[in-house]
Amino acid sequence: MRGIATVFRKLFSFINGIRKVILNIIFFALMGAAVVLLVAEDDPVEVPENAMLVVNLRGNLVEQLTYVDPLDAFFDGAFGGDGDPAETLLSDVIKSIELAKNDSRISGIFLDLGNFNGAGLNKLKLVAAALEDFRSSGKPVRTYADFYSQTQYFLAAHADYIGMNPLGSMMFEGFGGYRLYYKDLLEKLKISTHVFKAGDFKSAVEPYIRNDMSDEARLANKELYDALWATYIDDLTTQRQLDARALSGSMDDFSAAMRDYDNDMAQFALQSGLVDELLTRETFRQQQIEITGLDDESDSWKQISHANYLQAQPADSTQLATKNSPEIAVIVARGVIMDGRQRAGNVGGDSTAALLRKARLNEQTKAVVLRIDSPGGSGFASEIIRQEVLELQKAGIPVIASMSSVAASGGYWIAASADEIWASPTTITGSIGVFSAFFTGEKALADIGVYNDGYHTTEIPIIDITRGLTEQAHELIQLSIDKFYRDFVAMVASSRNMTYEQVDAVAQGRVWTGAKAQQLGLVDHLGELEQAIAAAAVRADISDYEVVLVEQELSAREQFLHSMFSSAKVLLPQSLTPSMSPIEQQVRQLWQQIGILEQFNDPRGSYALCELCPTE
Repeated sequence: MRGIATVFRKLFSFINGIRKVILNIIFFALMGAAVVLLVAEDDPVEVPENAMLVVNLRGNLVEQLTYVDPLDAFFDGAFGGDGDPAETLLSDVIKSIELAKNDSRISGIFLDLGNFNGAGLNKLKLVAAALEDFRSSGKPVRTYADFYSQTQYFLAAHADYIGMNPLGSMMFEGFGGYRLYYKDLLEKLKISTHVFKAGDFKSAVEPYIRNDMSDEARLANKELYDALWATYIDDLTTQRQLDARALSGSMDDFSAAMRDYDNDMAQFALQSGLVDELLTRETFRQQQIEITGLDDESDSWKQISHANYLQAQPADSTQLATKNSPEIAVIVARGVIMDGRQRAGNVGGDSTAALLRKARLNEQTKAVVLRIDSPGGSGFASEIIRQEVLELQKAGIPVIASMSSVAASGGYWIAASADEIWASPTTITGSIGVFSAFFTGEKALADIGVYNDGYHTTEIPIIDITRGLTEQAHELIQLSIDKFYRDFVAMVASSRNMTYEQVDAVAQGRVWTGAKAQQLGLVDHLGELEQAIAAAAVRADISDYEVVLVEQELSAREQFLHSMFSSAKVLLPQSLTPSMSPIEQQVRQLWQQIGILEQFNDPRGSYALCELCPTE
């Protein structure tokens, strides 16, 4: 026994020693960061003369950055992480382009698209419009990449010059997507699936009860994606003269074109008009040096990233408004809608309602713009947010809903009662429907000899993952979902001055583009955030006002960590996230499908979620 005790003492001593080493490493890392920050000079960012503005689109282009704990972000960067999630703020991109247009120090724009994952079509069109406006100054927009994805190319097409590596490629895949279906798998695992839905086109739960797409879902997909694809092609053909075979979507056309160019993807891109020149990275670098001049420090062309360029701007004197200035509050609702308090990147019923309440209690708030980029989620949380919209209106404060790339299901729910609804022509919206789903494993347990039995004073406990669902319980839940759907339709009808029958005819869980939704009466006007803010000012009858972004406040701890580690991160080497391979993209999509189950936290188990809608 004494020998065993000795072994355990030595083992504990060894483990304790490792613990101390790890803690010391963390402690000295923190101390080192603090010392560096204290001694480092806070030199202002300078814009080189004749520099090109590098619009560096990294990851997804978003309306609101996902909250990341600054301590986690610091150590992620310190140990070579990618800084997930990779995101670029849409407003930063547009503002930097607008400022650079009339800045004599900026000679042009370089679009860095290599690490750009994507964005909704409306966001792409906003950036494209800013680039077009910039080009009107006579300054060039240039881009170069080894490969171009379809999303990347949409922005590249708005450049004066598109270069590509001689071994690169570009091809159009169109819009749409495929889903995994699990019906047979669940049956083989003897998992019972219980699905309840209201709306013929509400297909979010189809993967659990079918092995293929329903006719209704296929029709909805076809009409939605065909409309978006037509918009994409129309924009592209306006910008560049392209070989029709590159855009036809026909494999016969594509194969014929490839044969014409000896199956060389790069030559196909060049001869089809997709790119202007095939050249190596070094050749392009030398071209850039000829345009901007040589930066001796970096031994490359003169440049400044759009993030640093914004930092270099002097403080905006217009922001120093008087305390009595009228304000238009902008509140962003981005991500899946969930119950409770959520950080930026998801829409929390409680946290978003709190932001609306904060705007209402501010005496300077004269109007509110609710900027929505959400596929929906929790029905209960959506209603909590809508109730705060109603409170704003009771207080005499008009509310304008402004839809970004997607505002469907719960995203439409929180918009429906606004005084006006604005959407982009390519917004994905509607999806007015409700569903609930859960799984029980009584068959799987029985298969391995495990059973559930007991006594209860009532028949009311109806959901237990180890027991089946009775017909009465099934009927009760379905009736509850039907009631929820009727309430949804009735609320929209009342808010939109439509009849129940008019809304029901365009509801049923079906999605629409913003342009079509306007024709159907679900949307008032087509336009972006800027137009929605102008409409809010008209509603509030004000002409001189501030636009104030209302966001969640950081705690004292978060403020301290943010001030320390946000500055410290610039001292770390910057890691670049390479473009994902097709296999990596498929794995990511699979994890997104699985991970969304973690966001189902509605206390009633009822969801208004658009399964067709991208979360970005």
